[in-house]
Amino acid sequence: MKLKNLLTGLVAAAALAAGAARPAAAADVICYNCPPEWADWASMLKSIKKDLNLDVPHDNKNSGQTLSTLIADKANPVADIAYFGVSFGIKAKEAGVVAPYKVKYFDEIPAGLKDPEGHWFTIHYGTIGFFVNVDALRGKPVPKAWKDLLKPEYRGMVGYLDPTSAFVGYAGATAANLALGGSFDNLTPGINFFKELKKNDPIVPKQTSYARVLSGEIPIMFDYDFNTLRAKYKDKCNCAFVIPAEGTIVVPYVMSLVKNGPHPAPAKKVLDYLLTDAGQAIWANAFLRPIRPAAMTAEIAAKFPPAAEYQRAKPIDYAKMEEAQNAFRDRYLKEVR
Repeated sequence: MKLKNLLTGLVAAAALAAGAARPAAAADVICYNCPPEWADWASMLKSIKKDLNLDVPHDNKNSGQTLSTLIADKANPVADIAYFGVSFGIKAKEAGVVAPYKVKYFDEIPAGLKDPEGHWFTIHYGTIGFFVNVDALRGKPVPKAWKDLLKPEYRGMVGYLDPTSAFVGYAGATAANLALGGSFDNLTPGINFFKELKKNDPIVPKQTSYARVLSGEIPIMFDYDFNTLRAKYKDKCNCAFVIPAEGTIVVPYVMSLVKNGPHPAPAKKVLDYLLTDAGQAIWANAFLRPIRPAAMTAEIAAKFPPAAEYQRAKPIDYAKMEEAQNAFRDRYLKEVR
């Protein structure tokens, strides 16, 4: 039943993904959902080329589009590896489109942040909050809480990725629901929040909108600390990352080996590379928390908000987050969209 619901819910995403351009056949390894603007995949793929001499093209799918395309291509896979928000990695295992592979350093990944057989494993994680272009607020105060975003002064200024398709969208919805008194068995606080926010004319893209925040088109975006810090320190944006006063969540991102992918040997080399010291350092330099903490230097850590702020960011039961995803999607489509 879960897989049937999954297939039904991803029809729209499948249509989008089917129409997207596929990577060139000449590539050594095909990765779904490796967009250059997200998590500095651009630098990672350049390093893979330099250190492994393997070409991995950029791919701009989101997690939902990635999963729907893997399901559509199940009989004849195109991709070799895939990158997901954790709940979609769990769904990919359920859908039978990823294969077990215990990547190098697999034993260093904490339990709960990997599938025991290696169908998915965390490579890095981030904290959900508000990515704010301060200049684009035009003198309005930087919001400090989820409920601040419902104020009329922020009309047309708040953005979030579509929570029925993009993983970061669902992660933001989960963070809001839990922070506002909900649970995985009680989605009403989160749904009510989005219903109220709709009155404030939010901007709801389907794919990563980093450039739109930089330009000021979207002044406030539900996003991760790593994107905000990249904007602040690398793109010199007058940006601020806000950990909402009511609380938020920490979210892992995972990789998987595609079942029956066309290039399994080089694909495994790429997956191994992501967990090496060199690979983990790239994530840390992009302000992601590497799953192997030694890669996080004191210099990089000092650029993050104070540790006291992060006490409001909590890990959660990611299996329950995945189990609640279809129910949230259905209610959001019915009651909000």
